[in-house]
Amino acid sequence: MSEQDATIEQLMESLAEQLYRGAQAEVLATVTTALARGTIAADIVNRGLMLGMQRVGVDFRDGKLFLPEVLMAAQAMQAAMRELEPLLIGPYGGGTRVARAVIGTVKGDIHDIGKNLVSILWRGAGFEVIDLGINTKADTFVEAVERHRPEIVGLSALLTTTMPYMRVVIDALRQRGLRERLIVLVGGAAVSRAFADEIGADGYGRDAASAVDLARTLLARRRGGSAAPEGVA
Repeated sequence: MSEQDATIEQLMESLAEQLYRGAQAEVLATVTTALARGTIAADIVNRGLMLGMQRVGVDFRDGKLFLPEVLMAAQAMQAAMRELEPLLIGPYGGGTRVARAVIGTVKGDIHDIGKNLVSILWRGAGFEVIDLGINTKADTFVEAVERHRPEIVGLSALLTTTMPYMRVVIDALRQRGLRERLIVLVGGAAVSRAFADEIGADGYGRDAASAVDLARTLLARRRGGSAAPEGVA
């Protein structure tokens, strides 16, 4: 069956599989085909790309995929999002968006694949994301929160040796009187729900795809209603 004959659902299934394989050229071609056939950018992200990345995250966690394969998938995802991001931003133009978030990999850790994927998926879901990069000190998180006034802070760490620094960041936010108005989410290969509870985080994302639903759920709970887009200062 050619791409022209495929249904949109079949195209999205193909897109997820192509992304899983890290086949960047095929991913971009399928994105182009889906757009030409009237599929909105958000559906391409949610029904195709996110499903592929979710598979990547699960299989990487379970040892079925290795870092080079994850990198290929991440590069394909980033290439697709470069095409889609202008279309995704459109519905949230004029200063209206779901929420503002600050995210970074904590001090001592230079791994950013998971963080980058969360950033991409949050942006695709309508969040404004301030990405602080890797090896980020607690003071940098505090300064970013004071400057940008986000509702969400995301902390990432891959290594067991850098996980404890997440608590340092949370404590620094608390000392500056900022913690109570924030939703703090943590994630990374070595991070667990029990660890998130132990350090006083609000939530734990086991993979990049689940971080979107988690952020929206906690926002809705805090706002006392729906997680529909609303303006941020």
